[in-house]
Amino acid sequence: MLHTPSGGVGDGAAATDSGLMSIGTVLNVLRDEFPEVTISKIRFLESEGLVEPRRTPSGYRKFSAEDVERLGRVLRMQRDHYLPLKVIREYLDALERGEPVPLPPPGRRRDSSDAEESFEDLFGEPEEPGPARLLREELLAAAGIEEEQLAEWESYGLVGPLEDGAYDAEAVTVATLLVELGRSGIEPRHLRAMKAAAEREAGLVDQVVAPLRRHRNPQTRAHAEARTKELAALTVRLHAALVRSALGVRLP
Repeated sequence: MLHTPSGGVGDGAAATDSGLMSIGTVLNVLRDEFPEVTISKIRFLESEGLVEPRRTPSGYRKFSAEDVERLGRVLRMQRDHYLPLKVIREYLDALERGEPVPLPPPGRRRDSSDAEESFEDLFGEPEEPGPARLLREELLAAAGIEEEQLAEWESYGLVGPLEDGAYDAEAVTVATLLVELGRSGIEPRHLRAMKAAAEREAGLVDQVVAPLRRHRNPQTRAHAEARTKELAALTVRLHAALVRSALGVRLP
């Protein structure tokens, strides 16, 4: 059972009049038990069919208390039982059918044959239905930050709105990571080099896929999007490996 400071999943949360919660509110509720959870992770679990929030006419997600409980159960099974998402989904589906399914004892690590969780399981995958848009107030709530903090990050180019003034899903991920780094004394001014490196990496990927985007064949142009995601994932993994190598450490 998840608990908010006032004792219940929906109590004290910024829910709508219908009792539904925004994804930023859900994030704050879940972080009480799962400090490392991010909005990207919640979206990824949705894309894997583990939770199905309602959608407003404008496309925003609205979660019920039952959705939040289900997310908590999924995260708990990952944390305590080291279960891959496929097994978790099957387990939850069996419970909904009224079929009791035993779980492995807490603390049992997966065998190599079970290690199906991919790069996206660790870092989260952006939503598939379409680009998410968050208002400035929603970004502040999702990241748990103040206006002054966001303004400082924007001044260093670490976060910025889109042309329509809204923020995309990755802005929440960036903001969450900036908060965590700040707790260790790493300030926005220290991260300008990292931002510049990320832009160079993005430029390299763009050079590779640009010919595909300009191709006359519609299928080839459609392939450019998949190729971009693939190369982006590879560059992030390479970057992480290079950082580990430079520090001489092996991260879990």
